[in-house]
Amino acid sequence: MTAVTTVPWNLPDRGRVGVFCLIVTEGALFSIFVVAYLFYMGASVNGPKPADVLELPIWATCCLLSSSLTVMFAERALHDRRCGAFVSWVAATAALGGEFLHQTALEWRRLIVVEHLTISTNLFGTTFYSLVGLHATHVLLGFGLLSAVLIISVRGRTMLQHARRFQFLAWYWHFVDVVWVVVFAVVYVVGR
Repeated sequence: MTAVTTVPWNLPDRGRVGVFCLIVTEGALFSIFVVAYLFYMGASVNGPKPADVLELPIWATCCLLSSSLTVMFAERALHDRRCGAFVSWVAATAALGGEFLHQTALEWRRLIVVEHLTISTNLFGTTFYSLVGLHATHVLLGFGLLSAVLIISVRGRTMLQHARRFQFLAWYWHFVDVVWVVVFAVVYVVGR
């Protein structure tokens, strides 16, 4: 007879499971909005149409995608206990996220004031503002959380004991960046 060795099973980390479930749920929500945008693409009978009013948001995209690198550098700095570098990288990430939001606001202002495209103008306006607005809301939430971390860190409170929580925030930020790649491709490349 052979002895059976049992390995004790530990519950998975609740924080990791929670953030994973959040990202899966948000991914499903964005999928619905992307499918709706694709389904109704070209269905507007009156203008303006995407090709008439949309410009490629290259600078905004560069800012947001670069922020994935800066948040990764912030994580590493925190892991290596380099508090000054951590604060700098979080500040850079928040600044890049803030610039993305600024560019989105400028785009919306131009679309509404100059191009007269609102959420109620036509089906394109409805799906555009719904999808891009959903993404911008997620960026705004991440920007708020990054700003809170920055304020706490600048006030001299160390984030070393909260490295795990910051890692979850970084996962969320990476998720928002990945979603932007899909939104950019669907709205500004395929949808134009």
